[in-house]
Amino acid sequence: MGNIGTIKDNRSEENVWKVCDYVKNHHPVVLDNCYCVFISNKDKVIPLWQQKSSQREDTLVIWDYHVIFIYKQSEKESLVYDLDTSLPFPCDFKTYFLEGIRSNQTLQPQFHRFFRVISAPMFLQTFASDRSHMLNEEGNYLHPPPTYQCIKTKECDNNISDFISMDPDVGVGMVKPLKDFVSFFHHS
Repeated sequence: MGNIGTIKDNRSEENVWKVCDYVKNHHPVVLDNCYCVFISNKDKVIPLWQQKSSQREDTLVIWDYHVIFIYKQSEKESLVYDLDTSLPFPCDFKTYFLEGIRSNQTLQPQFHRFFRVISAPMFLQTFASDRSHMLNEEGNYLHPPPTYQCIKTKECDNNISDFISMDPDVGVGMVKPLKDFVSFFHHS
């Protein structure tokens, strides 16, 4: 893959939380068919393609983690909402997988992606971030933070690391390898 630095993903989790909140308030009947998906691995180096921030001809970006929203319409059809992709918005799951995620077969093992799949209601109930991961070593924001208040729960101000972790014994949701992730959202 050449010499590619890792890009810190700073807002996708809050964007997805806002989408979940919007669905809850405007389309509550479909909320149980909606999912938040954190993509990462133990080394926090995950390749994705068709990303707007890519400076490469092949549209590759290496994120430390990334978060997407998926609406599971049926066992065979799902829509992916990724605010950072150059693919259609929303994008059908099969296209997003083939063009944006791609197979692990050509990747070295340290780049294999894992997927923490969390139901939208559970994500809204449990996610909290004080935005400390958005700061550089000097304590300054890497990018301007959102203007709204930090997301927190009654119990917690910051648990984002539990969501980014791909340890199945940590946090909420189901951690899935690529094959299981694909079969969960798209039965052939």
